[in-house]
Amino acid sequence: MGSGKTTVGDILAARLGTTCRDTDADIVAAQGKPISEIFLDDGEPAFRDLERAAVRTALTEHTGVLALGGGAVLAEETRELLAGQPVVFLEMGVAEAVKRVGLDAPRPLLLVNPRQQWRKLMDERRPLYEQVARAVVSTEGRTPDEVADEILEALELKQS
Repeated sequence: MGSGKTTVGDILAARLGTTCRDTDADIVAAQGKPISEIFLDDGEPAFRDLERAAVRTALTEHTGVLALGGGAVLAEETRELLAGQPVVFLEMGVAEAVKRVGLDAPRPLLLVNPRQQWRKLMDERRPLYEQVARAVVSTEGRTPDEVADEILEALELKQS
């Protein structure tokens, strides 16, 4: 959440001569409403079903860079689909997350005690992110271009 995955994804796609697809944007487009409204209207389980389907479709249809929602790795099916893919986990600390996401942003999983909720989410998700990631790259205090540089190096895609 707020790690810059869409921004960095766009930069990576441009550098690699391809396109970036964001599965959260796919869900919003298909449902015609923001993710926060999907959570409120339909509940988190319904959103997670949509998320699994969006990731499956994107991995099947898209050959460029994919930006996945922060909770996508919660589904075992998604983790299995990501196995062997060049996945990068963009990490940052809670202080940076608060700066980027803010405490009043429309993030349904951060509605009550955002700092504590963010820490709890990261404690639950970090092992799953690390399970599927080929590389872990910190975004803390770095520009999106610097993050993209490190990703290209980590995945051995950097052209000399």
